[in-house]
Amino acid sequence: MLKKVTVKIGKTKKSQTYYILRQICFILANQKELMASDSVVVIPTYNEKDNIERMIRTVFSFDKAFDILIIDDASPDGTAQIIRSLMLEFPGRLHLEERQGKQGLGTAYIHGFNWSLKKDYEYIFEMDADFSHNPEDLIRLYEACKNGKGDFSIGSRYCKGGKVKNWPINRILMSYFASIYVRMVLWISIKDTTAGFKCYKREVLETIHFNNIRFKGYAFQICMKYAAVKHGFRPAEVPITFIDRQFGESKMSIGIFKEAFWGVWKMKKMNL
Repeated sequence: MLKKVTVKIGKTKKSQTYYILRQICFILANQKELMASDSVVVIPTYNEKDNIERMIRTVFSFDKAFDILIIDDASPDGTAQIIRSLMLEFPGRLHLEERQGKQGLGTAYIHGFNWSLKKDYEYIFEMDADFSHNPEDLIRLYEACKNGKGDFSIGSRYCKGGKVKNWPINRILMSYFASIYVRMVLWISIKDTTAGFKCYKREVLETIHFNNIRFKGYAFQICMKYAAVKHGFRPAEVPITFIDRQFGESKMSIGIFKEAFWGVWKMKKMNL
């Protein structure tokens, strides 16, 4: 004769079951965070404590998964400390490389490119931390490369549909005519030659010799575009609205402008 057996779950087992179910729900709700991303956004920082947390949270809020690599040049304002605390919240997605002293934008990106290639990312982005580049445009830059419009994409202020906001007219004119000057010297068709908001397919960075580039500012951005075009890679300019920073100080200087002005002539002879 079969007997009816009643199984009672004790309080401990109930709490364990509840904990497991809660963890499963958490994983399902945050499955985007666990997906391996094919994209990494490289962001150099120096004294960006007023911007960096908001930027990180914004990028991680998108449906498209992006990882982030911050290259911080020993910011005295505590930028790196903020990033380290956020790394606990976004393990495996937020990365920090700290360097000793202010070494310049160009070397920061070279550091970031080498790191990203070693980590096998397919799409590698450049972006400023100060929201002059709208992080929502990362999706459009990604799609331009993913869908075959270009081998590298550029967030462009000066192509059709591109805009600049909150810049004084003298700086707009200087930037606009600088791009014309670069096109004339290097004979490339890119309208925004000094743009620093870009996405590269992996093969572009694997091909060009970016480690040979010693420029630190806008000249670095120009040289990267020139090198890519020189190797036959196709650019895709994506119109963006560039907005001047609200917090922190601009890194622009006369030295950076002079480096770009004379640097374009040196680029023609460089091994890129």
